[in-house]
Amino acid sequence: MPKHSSLANYLEELWGRGFKLTNEDIRLIYFGKRFTAAHDHNIIMALKFTLQIQRDFDFSFYLSLLELLLEHEITNEQQAIQLFQQKKML
Repeated sequence: MPKHSSLANYLEELWGRGFKLTNEDIRLIYFGKRFTAAHDHNIIMALKFTLQIQRDFDFSFYLSLLELLLEHEITNEQQAIQLFQQKKML
């Protein structure tokens, strides 16, 4: 995953690629960030895999992935892929 300087930049990149999140989706993404006190790189990973797996933004799925990433102290995409494969999510 390319390094994004912030969640806002990643959301702008998604918008530029044609993936339009609603204002409600964005509010929920930031709510998840505050709720878990996660860093932007964790939020971006959870959002990226949510969109890849679900093909749409699903807040409960996103929050579950985010909590799973934090619980297992996942720090990079490779570790996330291994974890999601172990959990039969990929």
